[in-house]
Amino acid sequence: MLRVFLLFLLLATGSAHAQTILHRPIELATPSGVLYGSLLLPQSDKPVPVALLIAGSGPTDRNGNNPAGRNDSLKRLAEALAQRGIASVRYDKRGVAASLPAAPDERMLSVEGYVADAAAWGRKLGADPRFSRLVVIGHSEGALIASLAAEQAGAAALVSIAGSGRPIDQVLMEQLSTRLPPPLLAFSAALIEELKAGRTHERIPEPLVVLFRPSVQPYLISLFRQDPAAAFARLRIPALIVQGRHDIQVGMKDAEALKTAKPDAELLAIDGMNHVLRIVPADAQRQLPSYDKPELPLASALGQAIGDFILRDEQPSAPGHQGSNN
Repeated sequence: MLRVFLLFLLLATGSAHAQTILHRPIELATPSGVLYGSLLLPQSDKPVPVALLIAGSGPTDRNGNNPAGRNDSLKRLAEALAQRGIASVRYDKRGVAASLPAAPDERMLSVEGYVADAAAWGRKLGADPRFSRLVVIGHSEGALIASLAAEQAGAAALVSIAGSGRPIDQVLMEQLSTRLPPPLLAFSAALIEELKAGRTHERIPEPLVVLFRPSVQPYLISLFRQDPAAAFARLRIPALIVQGRHDIQVGMKDAEALKTAKPDAELLAIDGMNHVLRIVPADAQRQLPSYDKPELPLASALGQAIGDFILRDEQPSAPGHQGSNN
């Protein structure tokens, strides 16, 4: 009987701390179409903080997925935050997934347009009485969008996950230098310089069409004129930089460049975490399968650190985030 009573007590205690989470669709009407997203709202008798999650480059949807693979990284992060009592909105960018009709031709896309959309989402959430404060969270290229949009969005804080600390053309050339034969690498370097000067090109060698197709060049022009470190330096709100040590797309030097640009930002390096927020060996061949395995758990330190950062103002005793974590 004592054993049964203890089991009942354990179950009752666990249920008392369970977080009830509402899953709701959410929309943002813009002058050029409707953007669609997902709201996770922990039930509470008082306003809760809300995180706006901004996805990375290309056709990456609200969950962190794209045609090359499903990993559900942003969906899993939103769920981890909800368990901490933090609401979140993640959305399909203009021209992606459910928001495709808002920009059916990718020639319509630009960094400035993405920034305007993120800012509009932020203002919508800031006016909602269910939320106490807004934190913007950008992953990869989304970290740049978050930095550029934070002030207009009315964000109280920002989290950069795997964000570049260098102009994207430099990152792109670094990645291509180990993947392309010399003739294609030389062509890419010359084309990037042309795009930086605002000039497009129609004739692209077949192996480079996916990356430099004419229809995406207007977006690349808008992207190459951005300086992520400078945008980050302009922030006047608390910021947390999160970088995985096993990320094969963005490295620690990018995180350190952001830290240099904004010395009062916090830097968290997570041992073993890769670009899709999983703990994976550094070897590239063992990394790739994680990009298409949504069942893999997120790095446990990620949700813990971001949750602590967001809740700090409401729970002043929350610990800091310097150094490395597993």
